[in-house]
Amino acid sequence: MIDTHIHIDEEAYAPDREEVIALQRESGVEAMIVPGVNVASIETVLEVCHAHSGYCYPALGLHPEDVKEDWECQLALVEKAIREHRHELVAIGEIGLDYYWDKTYKEEQKEVLRRQLRLVQELGLPVILHNREATEDILKILQLTIHNSQSGHPLRGVFHCFNGSRETAQQILDMGLYLGIGGVITFKNCKLADILAGDERFAPVPLDRLVLETDGPYMAPVPHRGQRNESRFMIHVAERLSQVYKEPVEQIIAQTNANSRLLFSIK
Repeated sequence: MIDTHIHIDEEAYAPDREEVIALQRESGVEAMIVPGVNVASIETVLEVCHAHSGYCYPALGLHPEDVKEDWECQLALVEKAIREHRHELVAIGEIGLDYYWDKTYKEEQKEVLRRQLRLVQELGLPVILHNREATEDILKILQLTIHNSQSGHPLRGVFHCFNGSRETAQQILDMGLYLGIGGVITFKNCKLADILAGDERFAPVPLDRLVLETDGPYMAPVPHRGQRNESRFMIHVAERLSQVYKEPVEQIIAQTNANSRLLFSIK
C-alpha cells in the first residue's frame, strides 16, 4: 500500500515516529507522501523525508487554514522553498479552500490557491487539494485555471479526502484529477461507497482514478476510529473498496499503488 497523504512530521508522532515508520514498513506500506501545510512544516517535512529518503516523499504548500493576515509573506516563503526543493518534491500541497471553521480570509484563500495553482502548472508538479465546505469555489477556480492556461504543464493532482457527491466526483474526473480515499469510507452512514459504486445515472468511479490515503494522524478508519491514524490502517479502506468494486483486496492495493506511482512519479 502507498499512503498518499500522511502528516508523519506532526507532533502527534513525535514520541515514537521512528518506531511508527518502521512498523508501517513491516506491515506492507511501500511509501508515504508527507504534505506540508505552512512555513513551519517546511523544515519538519523535509527533515523526516531526508531521514527516510526513498520511503517518505515530500510535498510543500500553504494550507487554507494557515491563510491569515500575513498570507503574502507566508506564501512567499513557501513558494521560495518549493522552488529551492523542486527536484525532490513529488507534489505541491496541501493547498485548497476551507470555509468550515472560519470565512474571515475567504477571498485571501482563493487568491492563495490561484497563485499556487499557477506554480503547479509552471513547475509541472501534481497538486494535493484540500476542500472543506468550499466545493463550488474550488471547482470554479480549477476550471478557470485549466481554461485560461495558455502555457505550462497540464493540471494534474488529487482531491484529498474526497467525500462529495457523484456529480462533484464527475467534475473532478472530467478535469483529469484523482480522488483520495481514506478512512471516512468505513464510517457508519457514510455514502461514499455508494457514490463510488455508481447508480442508474452514473457509472462506477473508475478504480484507476483512486489513490489510498490516511490523513494521519487524523481520520482513522473503523475499527481504529478515534485513535491516531497510521498508514497500515489503510488495509481497512482497501477492504471496503474491495466490497464496492467486487475485486480482491490484493487487486485494489495493486491498482491504487500503480495510480499513486503514476501520479506522483514514485519509482
